[in-house]
Amino acid sequence: MIDINEINERIQRESAFVDLLNVEMDKVIVGQKTMVERLLIGLLSNGHILLEGVPGLAKTLAINTLAKCVDAKFSRIQFTPDLLPADVIGTMIYNQKQEAFSIKKGPIFANFVLADEINRAPAKVQSALLEAMQEKQVTIGEETFKLPNPFLVLATQNPVEQEGTYPLPEAQMDRFMLKVVIGYPTKEDERKIIASNISPTGMPTPNTVLNPETILKARTVVKDVYMDEKIERYIVDIVFATRFPKEHKLEKFNGLISYGGSPRASINLALAAKAYAFIKRRGYVIPEDVRAICTDVMRHRIGLTYEAEAENITSEHIINEILNTIEVP
Repeated sequence: MIDINEINERIQRESAFVDLLNVEMDKVIVGQKTMVERLLIGLLSNGHILLEGVPGLAKTLAINTLAKCVDAKFSRIQFTPDLLPADVIGTMIYNQKQEAFSIKKGPIFANFVLADEINRAPAKVQSALLEAMQEKQVTIGEETFKLPNPFLVLATQNPVEQEGTYPLPEAQMDRFMLKVVIGYPTKEDERKIIASNISPTGMPTPNTVLNPETILKARTVVKDVYMDEKIERYIVDIVFATRFPKEHKLEKFNGLISYGGSPRASINLALAAKAYAFIKRRGYVIPEDVRAICTDVMRHRIGLTYEAEAENITSEHIINEILNTIEVP
């Protein structure tokens, strides 16, 4: 028997750092609560995150601030069209004195890797990230190196500018647990942003409140969050509705979806729902947790046909229809 009370008490104890982290993030990031929450979910469920939004919405600042709050190694890679795989993962350098090759590790060897404007780099560089993101290891020459734990790729991309960009291939998009689309702040939040930026004291700096050990410990607790079989079936139904819409009373999407979510979508939806419950200080997952996180987990995993694009139907529209149609347990 699962003792929900015992799990609840344990989560109340172990999730105390969530409030501390939120306080430090709030010092620098005004508004954008959803973005901060999603960064936390990625941190707790060992998932990479893609932030998409127009320039100036604090995407890079949010990732920088998170890295400062955690006592861990952070590196930033500015992706450009002339970037090479060796600039990311490292390379072999010939040492004349020793008459031998030595390995110089690249910036990918860090706990937090900010891949800024990831869609600016060509396919060769993007594919160099694939092994790192999935297997958490890097091969240089004949040697394979394990990446540090925790290891998180936090990428940003600008959806507006298409000049000189290389759209991410589906295989790489699928490796991102969440794709978070960031909107403009409210008027009041924007006023606060102006005030903090023109203040004579300058921008506040966050304190370090977390270490990697706390994160790794919290991840084991997140996995212990109770998920009922009914919730698991609900997740499977949502993902299957993207593959076979006709079988789930969504005939109107026939011919609009070129491919649906992979099993990785189901796994990530379950893990993200558990992390969301943990952040909300709960020892069990409820359907609202799945619904809250569903769009960010699924939006980049649904392929749209030309017909869908011609009719201005987005993956978000399809996800909303699926959530409104699939029976909630």
